[in-house]
Amino acid sequence: MRKLSSRPDKAIVLGVVVCNGLEFFDFVVYAFFAQTIGKVFFPAADPNMALLLSVGVFGVGFIARPVGSLLIGRYADRAGRRPALLLSAILMTLGTAGVVLTPGYATIGVCAPLLITLFRLVQGFALGGETGPSTAFLLEGAPEHRRASYVALQMGSQGIASALAGALGLALALSLSPAQMLDWGWRVPFAVGTVLIPIALVLRFKMPETLAPPAAVQASSRALPWRSRPVLLGILVIAGGTVSTYIGSYMSTYGTAVLHLPPADGLQAAITIGLTTLAGALIGGHLADRYGRWPLMFWPRLLTAVICIPAFDWLVTHPDAQTLLVMSATLAFLTAVTAGAVLTTICELFPAARRASALALIYSVGVSLFGGTVQFLVTWLIAVTGNPMAPAWCIAATSCAAVLATLLLPETRNSPHNVQQELTRL
Repeated sequence: MRKLSSRPDKAIVLGVVVCNGLEFFDFVVYAFFAQTIGKVFFPAADPNMALLLSVGVFGVGFIARPVGSLLIGRYADRAGRRPALLLSAILMTLGTAGVVLTPGYATIGVCAPLLITLFRLVQGFALGGETGPSTAFLLEGAPEHRRASYVALQMGSQGIASALAGALGLALALSLSPAQMLDWGWRVPFAVGTVLIPIALVLRFKMPETLAPPAAVQASSRALPWRSRPVLLGILVIAGGTVSTYIGSYMSTYGTAVLHLPPADGLQAAITIGLTTLAGALIGGHLADRYGRWPLMFWPRLLTAVICIPAFDWLVTHPDAQTLLVMSATLAFLTAVTAGAVLTTICELFPAARRASALALIYSVGVSLFGGTVQFLVTWLIAVTGNPMAPAWCIAATSCAAVLATLLLPETRNSPHNVQQELTRL
């Protein structure tokens, strides 16, 4: 008989959140060092082509995310949240260790980019299966009046991970020569992630199970058919946030490769984005619990659609560190403040028997289709057109789509699928 807990200790919740942040850390570090990785694994006469190939492999990691979401998400809805989260963390550790240990193109030739692509697929598979089970665990373990606040810790942990990745990258950029950075310095953040994830993994071994016993879950699953409407709307809402998020993680590369700012300025932007994301997530989760999910999903995303183009225009015409920091922080805050409401709403639209797999599917498809392609698309558009405003148009378009999708979603704060009542009943 599976042991069921409706209220995990705060230390256990922290362990889940920390491990989620570390997995995201390993994934976004690649984006921060895309330019350097391009030189190591994709040597080309044209620097733009090396960068394009590098961000293309960044996108490859997203191809495996829907597969990971389906397999690990279904596993979480059948076997429980705990074993699924352990599996995703172990796979992320293996993928990141592979990135650390793979020699460059100069050493093993074409095998180098092939191996990097393979390990990015493993990372993508693991991260695809992480979001659904971990978010379901936070929702099911939260007090009824604080569900969005708990779920918002997901985005908060990603903010901390981004800030730590940027801080570590900044420290390396200031202490190492360009030759040292190219030779081995870029591997250091991946090595740190490889060491830290197993430590957080120990905390996951101690977590309780929040999914109801198998018999009750299977009965609920048979009684409640899949609904395509919330899945499609959820993907569009996720797309608005994910494009803003991954363009945010691209800003360090954008600052150096497009605006020709010093590498330290680009990494300072990453730190600022991370800290602003943490603050926005915590504030947004609290407000979503107090005033409802829908206002926090709608108004910040609408404001993002309105201001992103003039914000990027200001950055392009005033390309300095201060402008980069202010613009990046503003867009990051507006994205993060919606995160708790968005993830909580999607969870509350589905019963426990489908919650982890539904969220994993919606999140990974939205992220894979839009987040996985946006950096490649932006890099390609800038290279072809010479127009540095490409990121702004991508954010504006997907934000408008997310606003329209939000108009069709209900308010779920008082959802009939009350999580605590559901756990008690089952």
